[in-house]
Amino acid sequence: MTDLKRFSTSAVPTELRQPAWNEILSRLGLVSDAVSLGYSDDCSHMALSVSTRDSVFVQLTATPQILSPISGKATQPVQGTVLVLALLDGTAQVLEDDQSVTLRSGDIMLLDPSQFWQMVLQTHFRIMLIKLESSSFLLRLVRTGRQEANRINTEQGMGTLCLNMLQSLTDQLPHLDRNELPALETTLAELLVACLSHKHSGANDDVTDVQLAHLRRVCRSVDSRLDDPDLHIDKIAAQEGLSARYIQKLFKNSGTTFSEYLKSRRIQHCCIDLANPALAQFSIAQLCYRWGFNDAANFSRTFSQFMGMSPKSYRAAPPQDLHEQLRRGCPQTKPSARLPVTEPQKLTLQDDIQQRRRPFQDVLDDHARYALSLRLAPKRALAPEDSVPAQTNAHAPRQYYLPVSDKTVHWGYFSNEIKPVLTIRSGDIVTIETLSQHASDDCERMIEGDAGAQSVFHWTRTAKNVDRRGAGPMDATIFGRGAGEGFGVHICTGPVYVTDAEPGDVLEIRILDIQPRLSRSSEHQGKHFGSNAATWWGFQYDDLLTEPKKREVVTVYEVHQHTHPPHAKAIYNFRWTPQTDPYGIVHPTIDYPGIPVDHASIDKQFGILEKATIPVRPHFGVMAVAPREDGMVDSIPPSYFGGNMDNWRAGKGAKLFLPVATSGARFSVGDPHASQGDSELCGTAIECSLTGVFQLVLHKQSDIKGSFMDGLSHPFLETPDEWVLQGMSFSDYQTELGPNAQTQVYKNSSMEGAMRDAFRKARHYLMKAHQLSEDEAISLISVAVDFGITQVVDGNLGVHAIIRKAIFPDYVASKPEKNVSISN
Repeated sequence: MTDLKRFSTSAVPTELRQPAWNEILSRLGLVSDAVSLGYSDDCSHMALSVSTRDSVFVQLTATPQILSPISGKATQPVQGTVLVLALLDGTAQVLEDDQSVTLRSGDIMLLDPSQFWQMVLQTHFRIMLIKLESSSFLLRLVRTGRQEANRINTEQGMGTLCLNMLQSLTDQLPHLDRNELPALETTLAELLVACLSHKHSGANDDVTDVQLAHLRRVCRSVDSRLDDPDLHIDKIAAQEGLSARYIQKLFKNSGTTFSEYLKSRRIQHCCIDLANPALAQFSIAQLCYRWGFNDAANFSRTFSQFMGMSPKSYRAAPPQDLHEQLRRGCPQTKPSARLPVTEPQKLTLQDDIQQRRRPFQDVLDDHARYALSLRLAPKRALAPEDSVPAQTNAHAPRQYYLPVSDKTVHWGYFSNEIKPVLTIRSGDIVTIETLSQHASDDCERMIEGDAGAQSVFHWTRTAKNVDRRGAGPMDATIFGRGAGEGFGVHICTGPVYVTDAEPGDVLEIRILDIQPRLSRSSEHQGKHFGSNAATWWGFQYDDLLTEPKKREVVTVYEVHQHTHPPHAKAIYNFRWTPQTDPYGIVHPTIDYPGIPVDHASIDKQFGILEKATIPVRPHFGVMAVAPREDGMVDSIPPSYFGGNMDNWRAGKGAKLFLPVATSGARFSVGDPHASQGDSELCGTAIECSLTGVFQLVLHKQSDIKGSFMDGLSHPFLETPDEWVLQGMSFSDYQTELGPNAQTQVYKNSSMEGAMRDAFRKARHYLMKAHQLSEDEAISLISVAVDFGITQVVDGNLGVHAIIRKAIFPDYVASKPEKNVSISN
């Protein structure tokens, strides 16, 4: 069992955050000063573990601040204690006397805790800090060198091994027992000693290594900003702390120039877009603007010079090796000619130049192979002409209808780059159709004859209307299952852009009504159906009693939502058999969303669950605003932006409050359920298509100052009778777990972490909204608050705390509900 402790400032009242943060840092002998940089930290996370030797391992993710020894001045010598810093993301400076050392992502620094210094973390950062005990020899090496000498070169050799070890340690810390950590301490200390003791063989080699490292960094910076039409060498120089002349020299050593490299990378991205059939609906001008060209005519000339044909011709006849291009990231540039050498003693001057250039050219080639990031949705700001006209009556909400189709959904992912399908103002009412991603379990009952569903699920040997189904690669390079790889499965309708919504605001989603989406099939018209799948990701899968032990079972239900009381009855079930999709891929398990089930290949069992009548409580498993992170985010693990919370209390009459992370909020909804028990144990609920009526109300940051919603950093659910605090293993897993978060969240989630997060959020709510002391809140939580398991199948496990409003009768009486009139 691990001894990892987690902490998030968002679960602590504002006035207590800094003391609580410093209490943790004191285990490292450090103190934080966030105020000195003018930041108010309300989104910081920590994970801490202590070994049996009392070495302390802390992973921090936070906003800019200054760390320094706890006394603010030099302390008494610490016997054999060394502080190891691995900067995993962000930038920093270490200041000591007249020395200043700049750190960037991937750097490792060793510090003497008995000396006074300041670590200025200048950006949002993610670091691993280790206070190594009993490392006398390592400490001696640290004290004999200046600060610059104590920065480890992680570009090659032992330094790379150290960095890889620390990155792995960050990922695996939740799984390591404190008794296992000493072995890692010893290994790490030996690697660090080797790094500090290593002597380079020659100054020329040192210079070349440094130059190559700088070139790699410059290439990464260029690739991350290709969509900036004003990008030029001075911007990159300022960002990397290098001179423009030096950067130009690096590219000259590579046999090119900065401007030519920038053009080539942009052209390479455009080639991929032009050859990608999924982007056929976008014009050539739109694609070139996407990658930083701000003049279509100039782009056409430049493209023709690089590729030997016009963009239009290239799009009409893409190269035969398109799959290779999509997989590896670019049509490779031709290498510079190298003269054949038959006798070593007859090397020409040109040969010598080429040999000197080769390491630099290799950096560019290697970088081009892995640095391409193909984003399918072009970035588009909301144009003024797309905005809705001002309301003639500010108190009369306008009503909109958003049908579901292949043009109004995104399947399996969230992103702040998806173009909104509708723009509204605060207070407006939107009726939104949603589809279950499991409707293809019984196409006859849940898709046939339904034009909206057919447009979304349409998939034949030659066409697939919604190709991307998940946040994975489009070319299915990992498992070969299909575009998106199924990393994320939910069909989400939206996003809906809310005018004036900005980060720091809170979006209130009022669920006014939920209606069934009736079957359009001639055989089942007017009826309502849903599907429940007991899957390989379900809690039961490795704990079955009867044979076959590894099995998935789908149960189809008819939902009687307008009876009294509403209920669902099982019709039949079947064991999943390997299904072949229209592209010819065989799916042994339910591993890709929307696979049409061939009913000739399954054995249906009727007459099941005859004695059981399931109460119906319709709700939406997924309600989300767009995440602040760039790129695509898997729709399965829930997070601060909402998402796949799977709490059945989010039904008619409930209100969900979500922190706005991007402009416009960009609300999406999906994963409709007819009914679900707490835990969603087998992997799914009764998944069925529903239509919801929502009123979206924006709470501006300036209007909620001092209230509980001020600084809200997590979903908050309110029903007519309860307040529900949604706890998760990681309240903000993208920030807490770093670059590999979407993989690590599945590996590191725990029910204990979710329970602690729910407790902390409940405590925070009671202290903030009801002005209780901490002791009062804790007593009340223990005697009157119910905790339940929301779900155990969504990667980021969930526990919710239910606070009944009846506990605070005076509070409820003082805040009467505001009725919303909906005209027919």
